[in-house]
Amino acid sequence: MADRSPAPDTPELRARWGAFEFSSEYKAKADKAIARYPEGRQKSAVMPLLDLAQRQVGEETDTQGWLPIPVIEYVAGYLGMPAIRVLEVATFYFMYNLVPVGKYHVQVCGTTPCMLRGSDALFETCAARGMVKGHVSEDGLWTLTEVECMGNCATAPMVQINDDNFEDLTPERLDAVLDALAAGESPKAGTQEPGRHTSEPANALSSLTAMVGENHDYRGQW
Repeated sequence: MADRSPAPDTPELRARWGAFEFSSEYKAKADKAIARYPEGRQKSAVMPLLDLAQRQVGEETDTQGWLPIPVIEYVAGYLGMPAIRVLEVATFYFMYNLVPVGKYHVQVCGTTPCMLRGSDALFETCAARGMVKGHVSEDGLWTLTEVECMGNCATAPMVQINDDNFEDLTPERLDAVLDALAAGESPKAGTQEPGRHTSEPANALSSLTAMVGENHDYRGQW
């Protein structure tokens, strides 16, 4: 699993990120998020503000974004919170990156349903492209992370890449997604199984067959 330790707080890190502040666009979004909470509860906006800060860092670095310590401190100051409280949130949730990542953060689920459905082969597909868990690839495009269940068990195996989930994957389908991203395209998110739209059964129904054409009431048959 991914190391949740923040990047070392070095002089170089301070030189690059010590003057971070929200741009006018992101400040407006941050203030809008804070306004959702009643007076005295502004600290409840810590999660959306961390997300906004990470996205601004991503725009500035042409990556998915991450949270250097000075940026975490900035969010803490913005909300009037101790920095350690904000750091506790950032280290707990996997949606926040604590070290630099590539343009595309490839998070492969390795939990049992995905493993049984072939996630090991997806890791091999990523490795064939030079991805190493926890590192940015040489071309700066990819960071590979193994994660726990992300709730797509019915369409396993799945991978989350930045903000999108890609499901019902095979090595070939994952390669097609990665090829499209590398080419600057936006591949279709969700299931990659032809003819499947969400998480409906991939094959013919084996039960509740009367539900195919209408909302059949089975209660009288129980």
